[in-house]
Amino acid sequence: MAESRPSAEAILTRAWQGRGLLACLLWPLSLLFGTLAALRRALFALGIKRAERLPVPVIVVGNVFVGGTGKTPFAIWLIEALRAAGRNPGVISRGYGGGAEQVQEVMADAAAAEVGDEPLLMVQRTAVPLVVGRRRVQAGRALLARHPEVDVIISDDGLQHYALARDIEIVLSDARGVGNGWLLPAGPLREPASRRRDFSVLNVGVQGVAPAGLYAMRLQADQAVQLAPPGAHRPLARMGEGGLRLAAVAGIGNPERFFATLQGAGLSFARHPLPDHFDFASNPFAGLAADVILITEKDAVKCRAIEAIRNDPRIWVVPVSARIDGALAEHIVEKLRECPTA
Repeated sequence: MAESRPSAEAILTRAWQGRGLLACLLWPLSLLFGTLAALRRALFALGIKRAERLPVPVIVVGNVFVGGTGKTPFAIWLIEALRAAGRNPGVISRGYGGGAEQVQEVMADAAAAEVGDEPLLMVQRTAVPLVVGRRRVQAGRALLARHPEVDVIISDDGLQHYALARDIEIVLSDARGVGNGWLLPAGPLREPASRRRDFSVLNVGVQGVAPAGLYAMRLQADQAVQLAPPGAHRPLARMGEGGLRLAAVAGIGNPERFFATLQGAGLSFARHPLPDHFDFASNPFAGLAADVILITEKDAVKCRAIEAIRNDPRIWVVPVSARIDGALAEHIVEKLRECPTA
């Protein structure tokens, strides 16, 4: 896979880290974006538009920074934490990257192209009841109709979906912080960084530390699993033994975070970032000069559906698990007890 020129997405991402010429040229559009977003929030706050409340508590997990901040590993952690506390969580999601037009329950054997890669990964990892849909309220009602045992709903990436009333808001961020602090398109923010929330989680990668008031999330990766059947396992730190040439390919919102995880395991490799939600319709591994290719779980759910890719013995998947500092799970469960709908 040859190195390509920077994409428009990559150019914008770099511009968003400072207030250079490109960001300044786009700044007037940011004022318009901010005005329209503020007006929309005001319509809900004043009751001109009504947010619908579901009969069980709703936890919204999202970010104000465009692109990946680790929401999927966090959502998986939250599902498991709620179960450990005796709750029965379900998940609703927009299903970004999928083509489903109607509300649809996600099964473990679904196609990522239809339901989205992140929802499919959550179902495969946790077997959680999960429904995707463009409208979160409809998705939530469908989820409860099909799974009446669900007593708390996690809305994946739903911070800006104000039509759904929520009881707890959790905002994730990572080492990029707020970039240049400007709203789209001059900066990376969907909303002002000061927007309210109940809990703030900082994805610090492998070894970072979170400032006071934020919960640190660390992503741990110890094993690699071969994509081709029967799915052999190997310690991640040993993947480069014997002088094997390693390559890392990632089609996620922040590929550098995946690469940093591999570096933290002591690996040396060639980096190949892909656009977020890359569909693998064109095989990026075919011409890659590598003995071992390491990919993310999010990419693996799509690669398994493509015969030429899933049978490539060089490809290994690196699962990650989130570890959260402090008593975040306890505080979330305590807040759920205060919810009038619980």
